[in-house]
Amino acid sequence: MENAQPVAENKITEEVGYKLAEKLLKEHGKTNDEVKLMLTTKGLTYDEACKIVDSFNVNNKPAGQRSGSKDMIFGALWCIGGTVLTISNTGYIFWGAIVFGGIQFFKGLATTLSNDD
Repeated sequence: MENAQPVAENKITEEVGYKLAEKLLKEHGKTNDEVKLMLTTKGLTYDEACKIVDSFNVNNKPAGQRSGSKDMIFGALWCIGGTVLTISNTGYIFWGAIVFGGIQFFKGLATTLSNDD
């Protein structure tokens, strides 16, 4: 019995850990490492905490990837809109919209590709 580790009096269950992790990640904007630390201080093992936090990362895209996709969509809209308005012979040339949209699209593409590790 000398090697027995003490059991935490306030140890939470895995089910409570999932609810706490969801609240911390989604509502409070905590990082994965902060949530893992919080779960381990509540009595879960590090492996249990990693399993819980990783389950949320499987279901949700990383923030950088979401913003990359968003940049690609808005960039394409600006570029296409500028091109259509220029071609439609409205009397104006919308170079700014075309160039801005192209830059924003490729910026979003680079962000999305860099998050696909």
